[in-house]
Parts: sequence; C-alpha cells; structure tokens
Amino acid sequence: MVAQKTIAVIGAGVSGIAAAKAFAARGHKVTGFEAGEVFGGVWDPAKSYPDVQTQSPKELYRFTDMAMPDDYPEWPKGPQVQAYLDGYARQHRLAPLFRFRTRVDAMERRPDGRPGWRLSVTGPAGATTEDFDFVAVAVGNFSEKHLPEFGGEDRFRAAGGTLLHSSDYRDPAQIRGRRVVVLGASKSATDIAVNAARSGAKAVTLVCREAVWRVPYFVGGINFKRLLYMRAQEMQFNGWGRTPAQKLLQALTAPLVWANFRGLETLLKLQLGLSRWDMVPDVPIEKDVSCSIPIVTPGMFEAFRSGAIRPVRGTFEGYDGTGPRLTTGETIGADVVILATGWKGSLPFLGEPWRSRLIAPDGLYRLHRFAVNPDLPELGFVGFNSSFCTVLTSEMLAEWLVRFADGQLARQPSPAAMAADIEAMLHWRREERPAARKYGGLCVAPFHFKHFDELLADIGATIRKRANPLAEYFSFPDAPSFGRYLASAPQYRAD
Repeated sequence: MVAQKTIAVIGAGVSGIAAAKAFAARGHKVTGFEAGEVFGGVWDPAKSYPDVQTQSPKELYRFTDMAMPDDYPEWPKGPQVQAYLDGYARQHRLAPLFRFRTRVDAMERRPDGRPGWRLSVTGPAGATTEDFDFVAVAVGNFSEKHLPEFGGEDRFRAAGGTLLHSSDYRDPAQIRGRRVVVLGASKSATDIAVNAARSGAKAVTLVCREAVWRVPYFVGGINFKRLLYMRAQEMQFNGWGRTPAQKLLQALTAPLVWANFRGLETLLKLQLGLSRWDMVPDVPIEKDVSCSIPIVTPGMFEAFRSGAIRPVRGTFEGYDGTGPRLTTGETIGADVVILATGWKGSLPFLGEPWRSRLIAPDGLYRLHRFAVNPDLPELGFVGFNSSFCTVLTSEMLAEWLVRFADGQLARQPSPAAMAADIEAMLHWRREERPAARKYGGLCVAPFHFKHFDELLADIGATIRKRANPLAEYFSFPDAPSFGRYLASAPQYRAD
C-alpha cells in the first residue's frame, strides 16, 4: 500500500509535464509551479528565437503515448513543439495542476521535522509558503542565461550598440538593416546567424572560439537518426560501468571503431567543406560526442559561400565604441551583438547546505541515475538527463522517479548504493570520458540505450528488446515500444 503524497513540480517544460503526469497518474496530489505563462519551457514563444526548430526528428522528440501530428515536418518548428506539448498536457488534464506566473523563490526542509520540503513561492496573489512531501525539480539546464563579460560593454552600449542573449532575440526587426555579430558555436548561434542574414541584416559575422563537430540532417544522404541513435553505434563509445569482458571486446575491436569514426570525419569534412572555413575540430569525434554536438543549420554553409555570413575563428577580448574586439586583434564593427553563449544550470531556490551536497566543486552534479542524491531526501530531478531524444528521456526518468519516491522500484537503491554509483559516475566523467563533463555531467548522449536499460531494469520491466534484433541494434529508440516496456512493469496507485 502506497500513501498519497503532496508533490511539487517546479517547471512546466518537457520534464515538468512528464513529472506531473507520472505522479498524478499514481494518484498523488500534484501542484506545479511555472514562472512563465504557458507550457513549453524553452519552447515558450517568449523564450524562443525566430525559426527555432528541433535538432531531433519528430519520431524521437515525443512522448510514448502521443505522436506529433502527421502534418508536422520531420524537424518541427518551435511553435509546433509548444502546441504539441500544450496538447499533451491537455490530453492528460495537467493544466489545472499548474500555477503559471508563479516563481519558486526558496526551499528548505520542513521546520516541524517531518519529511519533505517547505517552498516559498511568489505568484499573482503574492508570496506564500507551502509544504510538500516530495519535490520534483524540472527546470533542466536552461534556467539562467550565461552572459560572459569581456569588458567595455557599457562603452559599446553608450555608442548605440545593443547586446542581447540569444533568448532575447525574438523579432527580426531587432536586427534588420544593422550589422550583427553572433558569438557562439552552438546550433542556436548558427540558427540566429542564418535567420539574421535572411531577415535583412546589413552584415552578419559568426564568431566561434573553437571548431566543433557538426552533424547535418543528412550525412551522405542518410538521415542522421540512423547513425547517431543506434545501439550498435553506442556500443563503440566508452560508456560507464563497463565489465572486464566489455572492456576486452572494446580493445579487440578498437581498430575497426577507429576506422569507422575516421571515415565519418572524412565524410563530414568533404560534405561540409570544413577546412575551407577553419572549422575542422582538434578533438576526434568519438571523444567529443555529447549533447553539445550541434546539428548543422540549413543554409549555414550556403551563407558562408555567398558571403551573407562571415565566419571568424576566435572570441571576444573586449568591446570599444564600434564593436567587439577579438583575440585575433580584429575589431568588428557592430550595431547588435548576440551572445549565443548558453545557459547556467542554476538552482537559485536551493540554498546551502543542499547545493554543495548536490554539486561538486568542479561543477559536476552528484546524482544517481541523473535523478536523486541520498543527501537530499524527498527531492528528485527530471530532465537533468539531457539527450538527443529529450522528451523520451524525461518521460522515462519521471516514471523511474515516481516509483523511487514510492519505494516501488524493483531494484530500490540503498543510500550507500546510490553514493557508490555517484562516485563511480564522477570518476567516469573526470577520468574516462571528459566530454561527459559538459553541462555539469547532465547528458546521457550518446548512451541512450544504456540509460534506458538501467531505468527499465530498476523499474522491473520484463520486456527490453525489440523482437527484430536488427531493429534493436541498428535503429533509433522507438517511443511506443518504450511505452509498452513501461506498461510491462508492476503497476500500482497511491491511496
């Protein structure tokens, strides 16, 4: 018998929707808090730049029980994704559970000694405090803008220049007829540069500090979902928790793996013309694949060739009255500078001592299964397992978390087991796979299947492989199949 709990869900993006649905479906009393006005998180139109679209095909960016509409393109645009998420929340009657325009300011342990947390929140009716038995944090990695300062910003603004974070670029009118400099190597940087060039900017310069591997939607005519999402491809990377036998097999097949990745690199160099633009990365692609690998924005290299966008290798050293001064010694004349410099994984509402127990001194998160920490009881995280198929990973983790909170996992971990796993994962990120350190270590790519296997085994699902072994090893994750796997696990409902 499982007692009904009061559950707080912080955030109404993909992961907040998944968490609210999972806990409500088990009969718990859910209250969601969202600072914005709609479901969607980063897909909220108030936070999105023009022409934003998914990096993942729509078959991979969906919940297990609801496909995106047939008339959506393979890579949906931002408004379409937000509409899909809103429709999913409506289908599962989640809207009445959420308080929009309501911010969580702080959280602390209940002062009366009972398990759970007290949240301080501010909404349209003012500030209040509320107690909950369990809190699911679903704000993800995109909660606080990363705005590096180089010096001279005030001088640039005083001369009439405009500085924007990528999330503040929402209307092409902001750049039309003006000289634009975009700083960053991510997909958001290239998306914005291409949009600015197409939207009437006078000149567009894209400044990238270092070259990164980029993957086009089609690699040599093959949809990239059939290359980067396969279990067979995933097995070629140095994943965590490898057994001695797996390490031996990897050593024996190392020459073949090396040849495979050198071939992929050669194909990308030729297809994209990376050498021409000084965009050949220094790091081998197999050591760099993580959530930071961007998909090539359509039209980007065409804009390079036409001169509509000028790519520059370097970064900012400071600003003067005419624009940013680069480490190369060049000063670029600019009217608008857009910093596509990402986000901080910020949890401003979580104070000490909890923050230091959660985040190691080097910035890595201490989380078992990317979800829980034994030193932070009655608290879990959903969406902190970023991937190339974020909706599915969030849903899977939400299903794991509700069972963990209710003590219903088939493999319910002890505090000691969680602590040991956390230390092993930290060692793996620091010593064996440095690429996994990015984003605070909160990325499961390219190890989607391994992550799902662990979650399903913990949950107690009896079906984990597709009947067709070729499909299992050489095709991308199938969301409906994972829905069936979850349904095969023991079911229950809180009273």
